[in-house]
Formats: sequence, C-alpha cells, structure tokens
Amino acid sequence: MEKSVSMMDDPLAAARESMAKMLQERAHTFSLPQPFYNDARLFALDMQEVFEKEWLFAGMTCEIPSKGNFMTLDIGDNPIVIVRGSEGTIHAFHNVCRHRGSRLCVKDKGKVAKLVCPYHQWTYELDGRLLFAGSDMGSDFDLDQFGLKPVSVCTAGGFIFISLSDEPPAIDDFLQTLEHYLEPYQMDNVKVAAESSIVEQANWKLVIENNRECYHCNGSHPELLNSLQEFDDTEDPRATPAYKELVACKQADWDEEQIPYQLKRFGKRNRLTRTPLLDGIVSMTMDGKPGCKKLMGRLSSPDMGSLRILHLPNSWNHFMGDHAVVFRVLPLGPQQTVVTTKWLVHKDAVEGIDYDPDQLRRVWDATNDQDRQLAEENQRGINSKAYQPGPYSKTYEFGVIDFIDWYATRILENLDREAPTLQLAKG
Repeated sequence: MEKSVSMMDDPLAAARESMAKMLQERAHTFSLPQPFYNDARLFALDMQEVFEKEWLFAGMTCEIPSKGNFMTLDIGDNPIVIVRGSEGTIHAFHNVCRHRGSRLCVKDKGKVAKLVCPYHQWTYELDGRLLFAGSDMGSDFDLDQFGLKPVSVCTAGGFIFISLSDEPPAIDDFLQTLEHYLEPYQMDNVKVAAESSIVEQANWKLVIENNRECYHCNGSHPELLNSLQEFDDTEDPRATPAYKELVACKQADWDEEQIPYQLKRFGKRNRLTRTPLLDGIVSMTMDGKPGCKKLMGRLSSPDMGSLRILHLPNSWNHFMGDHAVVFRVLPLGPQQTVVTTKWLVHKDAVEGIDYDPDQLRRVWDATNDQDRQLAEENQRGINSKAYQPGPYSKTYEFGVIDFIDWYATRILENLDREAPTLQLAKG
C-alpha cells in the first residue's frame, strides 16, 4: 500500500530508483546504459534533477544592454524571461503571468517599458511587481501577492547564469575567476555579430560528450583543425615537445600583457584555460587570420590563442583576440537538443568593414553541422537493441569520463535530497 501511495505522489518514483541503481552500478569508464540516452522517464528526471537545479548558461549581458531589454528561453517546460531593470540590474522570472498562466513575453528578444501580458493586459514592473490587474479583480485584490515568480540569476564576465532551484549550488569562486579571465575583453563593450540555432536529433548528453573529446576531430572537422589544437594542457599525454615549446613562448607574451592563461578547474563542472592555436594561426577562421579587424577589449594583439571555458551542464566557449564564440545547449526532448552559437565582437566593430559575418561563422557553422551528424548517428546506434555501454579512451576521452562522472554524482546527490535512502556507491 505504501508503495502505491508513493507512486501516486511521484509517478517517477520507480524511475528514480532504477536510475540511481544503474548509476551506482555503472562501469566508471564506460558510456551509460541505453535508457539514459533515450528513455522519456529518465529524460524527465534529467530535467528535474539537472536542468531545474543546476546553474545554466542563459545568454550574454550584451544582449540586454539597456533598461527594458529582455530575452527569453525555455528550460524544458519552463519559459523564462531575463530583463534589464533600473540601474542596470538584471532580473530573471518565470515567463508566466500570475493571472491565468499565459506567457508574458512571446518573442526571443525585445525592449519594453513594462512587462504586459498579451492575454488580459496584467502589467508588471521590470522588477516583477504587479502594477495593474484591472478593476474587475475586486476591491480586496492585493497586487503585492501576485508578482512574477523570480528565478535566481547571476552574472560574471558578460555571462548570464540562471538556476530554477530554490537552493542553487555554490558558484561564487567560478564567477570570480570568470570575471578575472574575461577582464581583458571588457565585456561591457561587446555585441553579438551573428547567431545560429540548430536542432540535433540526439540526447543532450551525447551533444556534450561529443564536445568533450577531440578523438573524432581528425576524421570529421577539417575546418576546425585549420586552427585548433586537439588538446589544451601540456600535461596531456599527447602533448608534443613542439606544443610545449609553443605554449611556453605564448605564455611569456601573455604574461607581458597581463593576460590570464593558467588552467583552472572547479571540480568537474567548470574549466578555464588559455591555449595557443596552431603556430602562425591567430583566429578560428578559414585562413587563420583575424575575422574582425577591431580587437576585443584592451587586447593589443590578435595572437591570444583561445581562452576555453567549460560550464556544465550546458556550455562551452572560445575567446580569441578578435572575436569570441559562445555555445549554449538546451534539451528539447529525450532525443532532441538545441545548440545555440553566438559570435561576439567589439561593439564598435562595423559589419562589412571590420568583419564579415559569413566569414566569421564559416568554421563553426561547418563544425556544428558535422557534430550534429555525429551525434545523430550516435543516437541511432544507441537506440538499437545491440547497444551496450562501451569503453571510453582514458587518453582521448578523459573529458567525457569527467562529464559522465559529474553527471552521475550530481544526479545521485540531487536524488538524495528527495530520497534519503539512495546512497552514492562506495569505491
């Protein structure tokens, strides 16, 4: 009887137990069991225990530069609006009217004086307070009780992060480091030069796994390998003497310009490091030359390598001397994910004079499409009854191992908050 009551209270109770058991018993350096990549119930738990509890990369502060600018995004079934309020303050809210639940802002981006529901014109201040609900609500209606429901939001280095959790995990140390590493770019002085969104018919974890290794790069990414080093750490077993010599040379230049480059890790969730591009290459463009003539921030040379920034569960980024490329991953379904890419340049750079958006995009447009095909073929194979977890390469796929370890740990920790009997396996 107790079990049936539990199932009524939580229709995913059995899936939670199964999920925890599979994670506790999984082979540490192997891919996950099939349901993690295609089962609707486990996807629902991913949304509840990861995307509704962790800090997520949402967008860039430059996208909402002045009072009234807003942007929207969906975290699963949760529409969110982020808006710039008075004195530059950035607010985030559930994009849901407190009247009958209609979405307030229906466009991806825009600018408003107030947030007005298009259904019945309930009107909210940019800080979420309800200002107007009409006289028909009655004389005893209390506006103060029906403000927008807030979402936790924080910013650093031009990045906007949100969390749907009532108790988001600690992130301050990462934010301070991100601010420090992006100080040379003067992120108040950037703009989005180009943007794309592609839908991949693959589970979000496959999209991240694909990003966390370059084992596949030689066979799949000719455009990217015109500029990118396949590794970014001199301790990597694949690092050659020539690469180590190049790193030492570039780091001396960066020291002279007071440009941060040291590898920084925050558990397995966040990672920052600056590493050279191929010798003689200064940007991720087809010819390796600057894609934008006007450099970013206070940088005096385009030869800044790539500042690589990882934020799990949903972002990776490359910052060069002339432009930056930021990526956001959001799940749409058990086997569907949207990847949004934005190219950033100095806000004073002039399109057609300082940069050509098509030229700026060419490398990553090609790479994104190649990765989409890889992830989709990966998904198709995983859906087969022949699939079973396979071993990762500890040399080439350590980043994937780290991601899956982080994912498994966070899922088990977050499940424990609701199901104390579930314990992380020892050993």
